[in-house]
Amino acid sequence: MGEGALPTQPCHPAETVAELKCSYQEQNLPVTDGSRELHSLCAQLEFLLQFDLKEKRSFFGQRKDYWDFLCQGLARCRQEHEGIHFVTSLDKLKTPVGRGRAFLRYCLVHRQLAESLHEGMLVVVGTCEWYYARSPFLSPQRRAEILGSLYELDCVTFHLALHRGDLDTAWPMFSE
Repeated sequence: MGEGALPTQPCHPAETVAELKCSYQEQNLPVTDGSRELHSLCAQLEFLLQFDLKEKRSFFGQRKDYWDFLCQGLARCRQEHEGIHFVTSLDKLKTPVGRGRAFLRYCLVHRQLAESLHEGMLVVVGTCEWYYARSPFLSPQRRAEILGSLYELDCVTFHLALHRGDLDTAWPMFSE
């Protein structure tokens, strides 16, 4: 693959999860925004969630993102997800990408990431509405591999600042 070329199929984050778990166990400290492995995991998760995502627009023309997909998917299988309620209360976030990042961080801190993504993707018809055929989430085997590796994070403690207004522009890079 040439320099700057995007992969045609995303990899799943199993290796990064293993590195993050190993680092966590060696240091015996919670994972913070200063973790290189956390940065890599977040970038991979966002790439996976955006890979082959169909273009959708809100009533006002704003492009929808994985945040909107997760909201819709979780609404189909639960009354209300605490993470969605929390993120919608953050008035500083203005974009679906920023809200999606806040949701992923909330789920990591509360050890709910794999479960929340799993529940959000339970309705295959809904997933097909949001993703084209190349999405790993439409392949039962790839989805199971990705979610299986993410379930391994349930034993890791994350200390991440959840009230951040800068998630619209980028993932946080340093602990505060």
